Amino acid sequence: MHILDLAIFLIYMLAIVGFGISFSFRKRTAQDFTTGGGRLPTWAIGMSIFATYVSSISFLALPGNAYSTNWNGFVFSFSIPLAAWIAVKYFVPLYRKLQCESAYFYLEQRFGAWARIYTSCCYLLTQLARMGAIMYLLALPMNALLGWSIPSIIFLIGFSVVIYSMWGGIEAVIWTDAVQGILLIFGALACLGVIFLGIPDGPEAVFNIAAGADKFSLGSFKLDFTTSTFWMILVYGLFINLQNFGIDQSYVQRYLTAKSEEEAKKATWLGSLLYIPVSFVFFFIGTALFAYYESFPNLLPEGVEGDKVFPYFIVNQLPVGMTGLLIASIFAAGMSTVSTSINSSATVILSDHFSKYIHPNPSEKLSLWVLRISSLLMGALSILVGLAFNGVSNTLEGWWALSSIFSGGILGLFLLGLVSKAKNPQAIFAVFFGVLVICWMSLSTILIRNGLPQMLSNPLHTNMTIVIGTVTIFLVGFGLTWMGRILRTGLK
Repeated sequence: MHILDLAIFLIYMLAIVGFGISFSFRKRTAQDFTTGGGRLPTWAIGMSIFATYVSSISFLALPGNAYSTNWNGFVFSFSIPLAAWIAVKYFVPLYRKLQCESAYFYLEQRFGAWARIYTSCCYLLTQLARMGAIMYLLALPMNALLGWSIPSIIFLIGFSVVIYSMWGGIEAVIWTDAVQGILLIFGALACLGVIFLGIPDGPEAVFNIAAGADKFSLGSFKLDFTTSTFWMILVYGLFINLQNFGIDQSYVQRYLTAKSEEEAKKATWLGSLLYIPVSFVFFFIGTALFAYYESFPNLLPEGVEGDKVFPYFIVNQLPVGMTGLLIASIFAAGMSTVSTSINSSATVILSDHFSKYIHPNPSEKLSLWVLRISSLLMGALSILVGLAFNGVSNTLEGWWALSSIFSGGILGLFLLGLVSKAKNPQAIFAVFFGVLVICWMSLSTILIRNGLPQMLSNPLHTNMTIVIGTVTIFLVGFGLTWMGRILRTGLK
């Protein structure tokens, strides 16, 4: 890599870590660490929600997906407006009214302590798997771009994010997210501009070549949930976004950082809707890269395909200086997601476990100490998880399976509590049954490779796991509640 590109990247890393650490020099309380004292501006919270959406996986995988196939994955973004509307109408007022840092306090009120313990532990496990997967998947292209070893890159990402997350709290996370969100938008637009300028006949050629290869297709419109059709992605996106807005600590915590309920709603709209045009840009980059290398086939070596094309373009076709900017943008996408997970996990550890079961009513000093040690612990563990992914044949498959098992039952329980009159016994049985279904759907492919009969395989697309798991928990809990009411009425 050119010395100028390396300098730009290193300056970015030092600047973002220094900026994040600068928030630690203020007098801080535990509430400042977890909610920023409820005084953060709307635009910064919205940018932070957006940056949490866009991980390094999105930055690299979306263009790779559009390059290899079409715009089927963009259908995910179509579900965001409906999920955001439900969030601002129901979820934001609910959590602002409860005024508890934990997203899982509501479930304890609704079903008892077991629900809070189960969901908070599932969240922590999901975040560990998520952070580890993101750091490892980010390290793969960075290994090709920089030539550094994969463990070194994982450690660099983890150490950098832990430093400012641990000392600066959520203010550091949100403000660095805002800066990183702006950087990745600018980097993506700049990259698209270079492609337009470099291809003969400019943007018109991109549209003509891509349209001729059916690259703008949104997928089949058949009502089929066994493959990646338009409707499957749309339904999957709706459930994922409902889980994000409704029960994900990373999002719920941001509702409380705003100055008022109205400001929290505006931030939610800003962060969610901003993802739609930016994801459009990411998909268009992949399509434009297809047209670019169709016009210059000799520029792309044999074996460089899919997710590898965009990193190859960054290193070999971008002007000096812009390569460093794009590498910094990719790191920004990964760091923003990891920092959010570290801070929200530390908040869960303090609120849902330490101050409830280990040391009730801890002092401000002790609470801050626990938050910082928890941030360090989660960051260190996520680095170990990232290193453990090194050498795994299919990291994404492993991440999807783990996240489905850990978080698949949370949304169903939340919706059951929100819209039904289910009691504790019905909820426990519904979650137990739902998690069994989720485990079967997530692991059947792996189990079949190890001797499970083919007839017991999951017939649906992998992405449908969260949908079926959520619906199962809700319907079983609702059905048991309805049957119990009928029995009680009959006995009377």
